[in-house]
Amino acid sequence: MFSQSFVSRIAVAATLLVAGAAHAQVTVQDAWVRATVPQQKATGAFMRLTAAQDARLVGASSPVAGVTEVHEMKLVDNVMKMRPLPALDLPAGQAVELKPGGYHIMLLDLKQPVAQGSTVPLTLVFEAKDGQRTTQELQAPVRAVSATAAPAMGHGKPHGGH
Repeated sequence: MFSQSFVSRIAVAATLLVAGAAHAQVTVQDAWVRATVPQQKATGAFMRLTAAQDARLVGASSPVAGVTEVHEMKLVDNVMKMRPLPALDLPAGQAVELKPGGYHIMLLDLKQPVAQGSTVPLTLVFEAKDGQRTTQELQAPVRAVSATAAPAMGHGKPHGGH
């Protein structure tokens, strides 16, 4: 029949497969970061996230920013409001867009300007339904601010007469 060592190895492999399946597996597509202008201290990162199983985006980090947060922008009483989110749900098999004017990742307290044509390293933190967290590293290209993109927001800080 089978040796005990062979059966043990099969059991370990099966356990690893099940454990691996429990972790959040998220596909990241079309990631990019908006370029900044001189003295600008915040920018946004945008992308499309698709989770194989229900998961949540629970955090992000980047060496270019002192603070990195998951944010939501939405219209409330005819005023565009932005707020940090503790987590962003990623329903299984459904693409969730992080885009200007909606969900996005804010890079705050920038340590240097973010120039068009460069890349920004990002680490995304995902949480599976079982609470297991995984990280995903990516290099997001920096794109110029375009006329069709939502303007950079000041996060509740005064805007000199606005």
